Amino acid sequence: MNAEATLSAAAIPAEAALTQRYLLDYPNEAARLFEAMPVEQAAGVLAGQAPHAVLRAWQALAPDVAAQTLELLPEKMALHLLTEAEPIACIAVLTQLDTGPREAWLKKLDSEVAAELRGLLAYPDDCAGRLMDPRVSPLRSGMTVGEAIERLRLIKRSGLRELIVVDDEGRLAGRVEIQDLVLAERELPLADITRHVIAFVNDLDPREEVVEKMQDQPITTLPVINVAGRFIGVIRHAELVSAVEEETSLDMLTMVGASPDERALSSPGFAVKNRLPWLQINLLTAFLAAAVVGLFEGVIGQFTALAVLLPVVAGQSGNAGAQALAVTMRGLMLREISLRHWPKVVFKESMTGLINGLAVAATTGIGVYIWSRSFALVGVIAIAMVISMLAAGLAGALVPMVLRRLGQDPATASSIILTTVTDVVGFFSFLGIATLFVPLLEGSVR
Repeated sequence: MNAEATLSAAAIPAEAALTQRYLLDYPNEAARLFEAMPVEQAAGVLAGQAPHAVLRAWQALAPDVAAQTLELLPEKMALHLLTEAEPIACIAVLTQLDTGPREAWLKKLDSEVAAELRGLLAYPDDCAGRLMDPRVSPLRSGMTVGEAIERLRLIKRSGLRELIVVDDEGRLAGRVEIQDLVLAERELPLADITRHVIAFVNDLDPREEVVEKMQDQPITTLPVINVAGRFIGVIRHAELVSAVEEETSLDMLTMVGASPDERALSSPGFAVKNRLPWLQINLLTAFLAAAVVGLFEGVIGQFTALAVLLPVVAGQSGNAGAQALAVTMRGLMLREISLRHWPKVVFKESMTGLINGLAVAATTGIGVYIWSRSFALVGVIAIAMVISMLAAGLAGALVPMVLRRLGQDPATASSIILTTVTDVVGFFSFLGIATLFVPLLEGSVR
């Protein structure tokens, strides 16, 4: 009996030593075994080992398992892991925790270590890291289908449509559709049903690139990797749509000279500071349009009906130009078109402007004849309407593409330039044609 007890007592340290050697020599394999266990069991095994032996295996765990394990380990060991592990691995783990528990761990760490981790946790505004959901449980490429299903049962996540697959280093390896996983044989290697990732982004990539990836590819989730190439989260469809809407709204603001940082409840001072410079520029362009009108002051004085109809021509051409501009801007923003498409875009908008101009000119001519009973005035405004709306469509397509070609943001100045073009062309065409038609207008128009 005493011999059996002695043998048993000697076996415990030997087993611990064997486990420690396994953790040190095969950390990735050990991590795979821990991921297949209930987290309480895995934490119990790790808690019985020396912290330096646990470190590499803990770093190799999937972030969600590592975070759950951290909460169950003795505090001294947990702090050792957060201090000695690679910062990137620590960030992946800490992002799995709610704000309260995460701050509690950071406060217990050395101030320099905590400051470093806080800096890495704070993503800049308008980048992929701000949009991503880090609470994702990836599968390992070396699993079988049966092991993957058991892993899903352990994490107990619902609403999943596709799963991310990573290699032993945590790098993005592919994706698996839930339907493929359920229908496959349990003994089949997971790699056999793993599909290529359609698109992915880095955590510091700008929001514009996230929007571009969404528009280029039919995706519902967009994987995110860090600088080391490790998978750290996904951007889901709702966030992707939100990013597109935000990007669109910013372009709308800058297109009319408002700051993208301005909000509905921003202070008047902030609004004035950002809007006034563009209003001053717009005033200069307004003077240019007024100068065109001034060239025909004598004709306007002779036929006051021209002054009455000037806003009709300018208003219609302005609306037509705004339509062309909006469509072209949207195409550029969503990457539906690029600069090499400019001949097609310009031709399409010019033809649209011409056809719309003919239709609107016919309607306008009827109204003007009923009002003035002058065929000459009908001819003047009809021709001017066609010319101005054709020019408006041409400008609405060309202005943003030219600005993009010059390396400028087309959303910033397109609206002001377009307004200048439509006003100048509208006024000049209407009053210029009226000048040519003076002999016909005399006697029929006052």
